[in-house]
Order: sequence, then structure tokens, then C-alpha cells
Amino acid sequence: MEILLEKSKEGKRAFKFPEIPDFDIKKYIPEKYLREKDAFLPSVSETEITRHFNALAERNYHVDKGFYPLGSCTMKYNPKINEELARLPGFTNLHPLIPEKLCQGALKLMKELENLLCEISGMDAVSLQPSAGANGELTGMLIVRKYHTEKGNPRKYVLVPDSAHGTNPASVTLSGYIAKTIKSNEKGLISIPDLKKNLNEEVAAIMITNPNTLGLFEVEICEITKLVHEVGALVYLDGANLNAFVGIIKPRDLGFDIVHFNLHKTFSTPHGGGGPGSGPIGVVKQLEKYLPIPRIVFENGEYKFSYDFPHSIGKVHSFYGNFLVMIKAYAYILTLGYDGLRQVACDAILNANYLREKIKDLFENPYRDFPCMHEFVVSGENLKRKYGVRTLDVAKRLLDYGFHAPTIYFPLIVPEALMIEPTETESKETLDAFAETLRKIVKEAEQNPDLLKNAPYNTPVRRLDETLANRNPVPRWKKNMTI
Repeated sequence: MEILLEKSKEGKRAFKFPEIPDFDIKKYIPEKYLREKDAFLPSVSETEITRHFNALAERNYHVDKGFYPLGSCTMKYNPKINEELARLPGFTNLHPLIPEKLCQGALKLMKELENLLCEISGMDAVSLQPSAGANGELTGMLIVRKYHTEKGNPRKYVLVPDSAHGTNPASVTLSGYIAKTIKSNEKGLISIPDLKKNLNEEVAAIMITNPNTLGLFEVEICEITKLVHEVGALVYLDGANLNAFVGIIKPRDLGFDIVHFNLHKTFSTPHGGGGPGSGPIGVVKQLEKYLPIPRIVFENGEYKFSYDFPHSIGKVHSFYGNFLVMIKAYAYILTLGYDGLRQVACDAILNANYLREKIKDLFENPYRDFPCMHEFVVSGENLKRKYGVRTLDVAKRLLDYGFHAPTIYFPLIVPEALMIEPTETESKETLDAFAETLRKIVKEAEQNPDLLKNAPYNTPVRRLDETLANRNPVPRWKKNMTI
């Protein structure tokens, strides 16, 4: 498919502004800001522009088009009504600097969303300011540092299980701590002996993903939080997998002190493409004073932003986060109610266990001691050993059958990993079709391994050398055009 610059032909244009007699642009824009030559833009008609971008959209894969079994990402279908609500002019036309008196409805919505998240998690206070999960993680770690610093010692280490999300060590490092890895045991859960070996008064916190990235619930979580609290450290929950137990368990009841939510995973926002996201942070009472400013308060009959929190870690995002994402989450939670949220988690768990059972004979599964939660991990090591077919080959071949590939090669503790999350929104028929396709692919691996090694065949672009493309990109416009 041609890029738009390749369709360009001098003289074509989509529209033309009428000329203004004796117009001098230098009266309105200082000369130092003006271009010395025209911008390098394609010359195309309006019809060509429209058809070009429609053709691109048709090539794009999205959740309205097919199944997204991406593990730990919760790429689920979200109700379109929430999109419509977020597009109401009263919301979209609000400017971030509008006086508080003129945006009372928006402030009330945000405050009520904070209260709903407190109820769901059991936490005492929530800030909506962080703009994504990783931003929420960093905010949480900065709160940990401020808490320990005010107690006289910021401490040195944060413990991170090897089954945690990959952003956790980065958040630890950015907050000034040193990440220490805690090993998993033979069941895929946090090793209590290894945890005890690493616990001391230099440990500031532990970051736990629960369920972990193997899709397993940490059954000894109460013992873990107790041990961490005994050395004066805090317990942080990476809430990216909250889809597995929202409405069933409150993180506070398990001993967590801090939790971040992914509104763009759990509570109805299209996920992917770089955003927007929202990663609110919830804390227990003793940490509330450290939350980012401003905070939304209700005083003298109206909602307002308050900066009167001297112990706060400060701002972590411009203005107050991604507001339209909050609207979708608010609508989603109110529509479902507590019973509905619980059903979301129950259905997600049911779908994952059903699909795991459907493909149990196709791949190795090193962690089958008990049921999974919302996702599960299997290993394609058997295909690599028998036929020389890698997990990457399986993922590429899935594209030919119209399915998005699952997460592969993560978590790192499982060789040739496929991490699969069906989500609660997929039907039994979709799961059956996906399982049957995997069965066909495994049969192809047995009969014709080279078929998989050269897949995909039916996609707009064939298999790329991802490493070369990243290290030495050659954009077609740059290759074929001169500026």
C-alpha cells in the first residue's frame, strides 16, 4: 500500500482558502516564527485523503474486529455507551483552567469516583491524578519514600517477585530504591523462605502483582503481608490484574497499604495505542497525607481543588489526570454495581479456566496445581523441542487465522511462554474457535514446521525482522522522498 506522500502530485489539494487582498502575515506572527520554505506535505485531493485513511483503518486490528487474548493486559470489549457519555459536550468542552464554580459537575464526578474506588479496594483515600499504571506505580513508590523519610530513614530496597509486572523494577529505580528479586517456588507463587531471607529493616516495601503474571492467586498473601509489616515495610499491590477479583476481595483486607488501579484495563476504557490511560492510587489512612496535590475536597457547599497538604509528594501529572477516562470508569462502575463487578471477575475466571482446559494437551503447563484466575501461562517448549517451532512462530500463524496473538515470552520464568487472558466479555463460541485454531497450528507444526516458521501469509505485512527494524529503521518516505 502506498503511503500518502507517494500519492502526492503537484497541483492537487483538498481545499483552498480565498486570498485576502493586502494580507501581511508578519503583522500577526513575528518573522522569527515563520517558515523560510513551505512545509513538506503531500499534495492530494480530499477523496484520496479519505480513502487512504479508511484503507489503513480496515487493515488495523482492534477489539471490535476480533479476539485479543493478551495476558495481563485485559484487552476486553467495552460498552459503547460509555464512549458516548464521555463525548457529551459538557465534558469535552471543559478547559482544564476553567474556574471551579463552573465545573462543579466534573469535580463531583471525580470525587464520587474516588469514593467508589475506595469502596471497591477498601482503601481510605484515592487520588485520580496518575495518568497510567506505571505512573501510579511511581506515585506509590514516591509515597513509600516520603513515608519512610519522615520516619527518619528512607530505607534502601524494594522487593519485587520474579512473577511481577515488568514495570515494577523500573518504578522502584526511578523512585531512588534498589529492586531486589524474590523467587517463585515450584507452584509459581512467592517463595516464603526466599522472602524471609531478604526481609530486614532496610526494606522499604514489596510490590506484589496479585494474581501474578502466571495468573495464579498468591494463596499465602496474608502471611506475606504480615511478614513485611513486621519489619516496618509497606505492601504495594499492582492492580493491573484487578479484573480477576474486583467485587470479590478488597485488597485492604489482604493487608495491602497501597494499590494502583488501571481504569483503562478494569473499568472500561479502550486500551492500547499508547493511551490515554488512568492509574489512580489508593492508600490506607496513615499514607493519605502523602497523596499528590491538588486533592478534591468539598467545603462550604462546593467542590474545589486544595493544595493545603504540606506532606504531599506534589504533582505527578499535569492538571488532574485524564478526565474523559474517569467518566467512562464512573459510568461503568455505576452501571454494573457491586454485584455486576463481582460477575465480571467470576466470568473472567471461568473463561480463563475453560480455555486452559481446552488446550491442556497442546502445550506444557508447569503450574497446574490449582485453578488459574483471569489468565494463564503455558509453554511452547514441547513444540520447540519436537519440531523446532518457537512460540513466536505460533503467534505469527495465529494472525493468518484472524486472531491477535497472546502475550509471548513473558513472564520470563516460563520458557517459550504464551500468556493468555480471554477476559469476561468473550463468548464460549469465540473461546472454542480460538482453541480449535491453536489445535490446527500445533498439527501444522507436526506436519510442516516450515509453514509456521514463515508465517504470517495473509496479513498486510509479512514477518518482519523486528530487531533490525528497531535498530536501523528506514522509513519509506525518507527512502523515496527528499525534503
